[in-house]
Amino acid sequence: MGLNSVIMGLQLVFTIIIGLYFFNLLKSQQGTKTSIDRESKKEMEKLKKLRDIQLSEPLSEKTRPNRFDEIVGQQMGLKALKAALCGPNPQHVLIYGPPGVGKTAAARVILEEAKKVSMSPFKSEAKFIEMDATTLQFDERGIADPLIGSVHDPIYQGAGAYGSAGIPQPKPGAVTKAHGGILFIDEIGELHPIQMNKLLKVLEDRKVFLESSYYSTEDVNIPRHIHDIFQNGLPADFRLVGATTRMPEEIPPAIRSRCTEVFFRSLRPVEIEKIVESAAQKGGFTIDKEVAGLVATYASNGRDAVNIVQTSGCISIIEERDHIAVKDVEWVLEFGHYSPRLDKKVNQNQVVGCVNGLAVYGTGMGSILEIEAIVNKVQERGSGTFTVTGIIEEEEFNKGNGKMKRNSTARASVENVLTVLNKITGIQSKDYNIHVNFPGGMPVDGPSAGIAVFIALYSALLNKEIGSKIAMTGEISIKGRVHPVGGVHSKIDAAVEAGIEKVLIPKDNWQKSFEDYKINVIPVQTIEDVIKEVFEECFATVPNTNISTQAGILTAQGI
Repeated sequence: MGLNSVIMGLQLVFTIIIGLYFFNLLKSQQGTKTSIDRESKKEMEKLKKLRDIQLSEPLSEKTRPNRFDEIVGQQMGLKALKAALCGPNPQHVLIYGPPGVGKTAAARVILEEAKKVSMSPFKSEAKFIEMDATTLQFDERGIADPLIGSVHDPIYQGAGAYGSAGIPQPKPGAVTKAHGGILFIDEIGELHPIQMNKLLKVLEDRKVFLESSYYSTEDVNIPRHIHDIFQNGLPADFRLVGATTRMPEEIPPAIRSRCTEVFFRSLRPVEIEKIVESAAQKGGFTIDKEVAGLVATYASNGRDAVNIVQTSGCISIIEERDHIAVKDVEWVLEFGHYSPRLDKKVNQNQVVGCVNGLAVYGTGMGSILEIEAIVNKVQERGSGTFTVTGIIEEEEFNKGNGKMKRNSTARASVENVLTVLNKITGIQSKDYNIHVNFPGGMPVDGPSAGIAVFIALYSALLNKEIGSKIAMTGEISIKGRVHPVGGVHSKIDAAVEAGIEKVLIPKDNWQKSFEDYKINVIPVQTIEDVIKEVFEECFATVPNTNISTQAGILTAQGI
């Protein structure tokens, strides 16, 4: 009887001790929860105060296009974008163009446009996921990859209950979040090469396969959905829209071959004027009638135009006005160190040695550039000099994983011109002092100024005037053939803006769409074709006399 009493007493003591332990544990948990709730409440109050603080809406947000018809000056690009993404079989797309011309705005609204098409595979719940390649730093450890996705292994801090159980946790990336919709990557040319290769694999498979050394197909503790992810992958069936300010040749060929390429051009002055007027209206300002034209003289994209209007408007508000005057814009242009656009208008004069060549610079922006040429016959045969100024003497370019240097192709183009002149006219370039200068502060490179340089020198040597309403572009071979060049559409657009009436282009660049331009676009195949179109005659031989021409203006840039 006594032994049983002792045992019962011990059991009672143990029961009380265990009860007290769990009671204290529960109390501690409740205290911790109360403390967490208290801290959470404080943080929520801070968040509410932060959200209650709002600055005025920037004018750039008020003017941001929300529909295709609000995007100014990109009719051809928008048509191509719709064709690529708003049909029954949408394609991956790369959008090229300078900053501030509507690439991102178009990407934002394209999905909504596609949803309106009954045959489109994009459903009403399709998402638009936006990423910026400049902020997507590649993690060699593979711990985090916001683009493709990663696995949170049990050893990492914050693995939670799954981590305690030794279970790897897949973390979906942007490619999975965009499943069924559009993944937009701004500045896609800045992606790390390994990220680019991973993205290409996802585009090929339309799913993402993740790996972890902690995953085992035999582990019964791993939940069923994680088994499914590791074995079958995460879905990633989306359409890629990549935007870049780089040139096409700077983008890896592997991604270009999988995408439809769409080109957005720089905005024309009249289009900048529309943006200025709209921005002023949405900002609640009236403007002098000269303001829109003044801004368009300096701003080549919508973002710059809106920024100039907003800063000018701030000046007027500070001075208690709601009207933007010319003097306000002039002050902004001065302190902002804005430079005038390169847009040129041709003059009406006919000058010996003067020809309009066509160029592209930046990302598909066309231009006309003035160049001077002087030709003088020397007294002593063979003692002539050849000088070219205003060009890139040496260029550096990427090749593979390194960089290479080569002599300027612009200088080589001018040397080809001299060879052709020697061949078809019988002159010896060493009997002349020849100086070709490319002024304007923009280094010139590329071979597409070839036929323009030839016509300018041919005109100067024969003292023949050239009409100011004709322009040309094309590479010239040493046999007098005219070879194709790049950026022809942009160059023709620049010719239209400059008031050109006739444009000569290489025959291999000819497209049926050129007939839609309001100017006469003529394909040429040989330098004899060029001479005939410019002078309306066959080429002539330079007379063996002392020739000294006045300085002519040669407009050409080969890029």
